[in-house]
Amino acid sequence: MHAIESLARGPATGLPRQVVVGHRGASAYRPEHTAAAFELAIDLGADLVEPDVVVSRDGALVVRHEDELSRTTDVATRPEFAGRRTTRVVGGREQAGWFTEDFTLAELRTLRAVERMPALRPLNTTYDGRFGILTLAEVVAIARRRSTAGREVRVLAELKAPTRAGERADLPVVELVAAELRRLGATGPDGTVVVQSFDAPALRRLRAALGEDGPTILQLVDHAAVHDPMVTPAGLRGISTYAQGITPSRHRILLRDGEQALTGVSDLIGRAHRAGLLVVPWTLRPENAFLPRHLRRGGDAGGTGDLRTEVRLLLALGVDGVITDAPEVAVRARGQLVAA
Repeated sequence: MHAIESLARGPATGLPRQVVVGHRGASAYRPEHTAAAFELAIDLGADLVEPDVVVSRDGALVVRHEDELSRTTDVATRPEFAGRRTTRVVGGREQAGWFTEDFTLAELRTLRAVERMPALRPLNTTYDGRFGILTLAEVVAIARRRSTAGREVRVLAELKAPTRAGERADLPVVELVAAELRRLGATGPDGTVVVQSFDAPALRRLRAALGEDGPTILQLVDHAAVHDPMVTPAGLRGISTYAQGITPSRHRILLRDGEQALTGVSDLIGRAHRAGLLVVPWTLRPENAFLPRHLRRGGDAGGTGDLRTEVRLLLALGVDGVITDAPEVAVRARGQLVAA
């Protein structure tokens, strides 16, 4: 396995630094996964932008939060696609809706993006209908176009349930991703694309397909669970055989009780670092609804709380970066810690 390197380097010194990842773009301010969201995230200082990757019926890699389309596009209002509504088992539960694997890329191109959380982010709804669906290649093109000699912007691509999607023999997701990374010239550890997924078998297959000198891989880790073998010392050592880091839920590090009060800090960062793994937690959001109780400001769930303090705490604890809907807050917090 090649040596672990920082995901970003400072523009002035070239030294490694903690990275800021724009989660689906700057999704606190624009509908997620749109060109506007990715461009704004870069303008706000993100080192990487993070799209979720799903697959179309004809094998195109498109960026959506999930393969069900009704929460992030106008598909439910489109009479020509009414007959595509179906029910699938997702995460062990039945889910009704419209799924990307039932649409060709050309058909997906006709849909328009909408805000996924309109109740919490009503201002974002003013952009509903303005933007279409992007492919992974188009997000990579945005990152490369906006990179400069002093600042490289990279893409942290999350593969959404590739094993489940790949149950269709005609949609071998890992193989499609490997082929696309080769086509994009992004198969090296320092390439434009970093890959993450909750699906460990898929990440292992991708590592096998692209080799030990393939792209940087991060293992996503879900919310805290009792006796989770993935984050034991043995589990972390196992991850290090195919990945360079973990992207855990921030709740794995900043512990909360049932009243959303902060109760303590776990030792996950230290355990992961001892296993040679980077740690980049998700997802830091500015709204009160997502913050621990003492960082909320006012009684409105959609109101802006003190995200900067949450970011500062994680950075001070030694994470290697943060994934956030509000990149400028994290960039500012990072700058304050460096200057302190």
